[in-house]
Amino acid sequence: MNNVITEKKEQLTSRERVRLALEHKETDRVPIAMVCSGINPPALQAFDDYVKLHKGINADRYLDSFIDIMGVGPDYVGPSLHQGEDIWGVIRKSASYGAGSYDEISYYPLAKADNIDDIMKHKWPTTDWFDYSVIPEKIAKIQAKKEYCLMFSNGNIFETSWYMRGFERIFMDMVYNPEMVHFIFSKVTDFYIAHFTKMLSVAKGKVDLVFTADDVGGQNGLLMSIKMWEQFIKPYHIKMNRVIHNFGSKVIYHSDGAVMDAVEGLLEMGIDVLQALQFDAKGMDPSILKERFGDRLCFEGGVSVQSTLPFKKPEDVRDEVIKLISILGKNGGYILGPSHAIQAGTPPENILTMFETALNS
Repeated sequence: MNNVITEKKEQLTSRERVRLALEHKETDRVPIAMVCSGINPPALQAFDDYVKLHKGINADRYLDSFIDIMGVGPDYVGPSLHQGEDIWGVIRKSASYGAGSYDEISYYPLAKADNIDDIMKHKWPTTDWFDYSVIPEKIAKIQAKKEYCLMFSNGNIFETSWYMRGFERIFMDMVYNPEMVHFIFSKVTDFYIAHFTKMLSVAKGKVDLVFTADDVGGQNGLLMSIKMWEQFIKPYHIKMNRVIHNFGSKVIYHSDGAVMDAVEGLLEMGIDVLQALQFDAKGMDPSILKERFGDRLCFEGGVSVQSTLPFKKPEDVRDEVIKLISILGKNGGYILGPSHAIQAGTPPENILTMFETALNS
């Protein structure tokens, strides 16, 4: 009997593997994903060279052979956007920090708005700007390669709002002009609900995950009080998550930082998977997370891009991966990946060690 079970587990598709893990069941191996991460271009080039030397294939083919979650989405057909502009009117410019670079906001379109009338004049995106009819064909093309677990994105209500308004300004508004905050959050939420509704409708049950996000934690604690979070952010995610769940999809939610104090509220908000898992942040402990919430919540990420991957030795990476799998992956419920984008300068042997250890644990 045991041999039969083992043989069946070895034949799991990526979709089956992730689905079982999210049902808190153990699988043939831990699922592996790069949700809200990726590899910074200089690090990717070094990794590509390293994988070619040691595996005989390029980085893309190597990653494609085992990554279990793949994103899919509609085509943008809306108005022409300026260089660096997104659908919300936010403009970003590349800023270099040595070998790598990031796109940083250079224009906040709602920064000078004084009242709700000013907010209403903003050019808000609509679902008319997207062609959702292409999604079934895209799904079929992806699944022709192998049966991935598919994911839609990106429902970041608080972040989208402060990208338009400004980080400091949105917090000032929460104190001095709460009606404006609620108006902006409502507009953003309504768009994401309509967007996800159209995507999930045409997907017809073939997309299992919807990625949502809102960074609410910093290195040493939450960015705001729980009371403020419950007043301004939680209700809008509840509304959006309810729609996602109605289609039978699960919510994978991203937040960096020290969010331990918010996890119970995030569960009440309706998330299924907590993503990022920045264990370098204050109070973040995989054992406590699993013990307190592991029967109700799944996890994705966790391998440190802040300390372990960039600065430690391959054996340290191996130990961390094994530790996370043994703790968070006990009885299922864990998808392994880096805690965020792998930074320029990260040794390629450490990246390879992370993946090879997961594949063989």
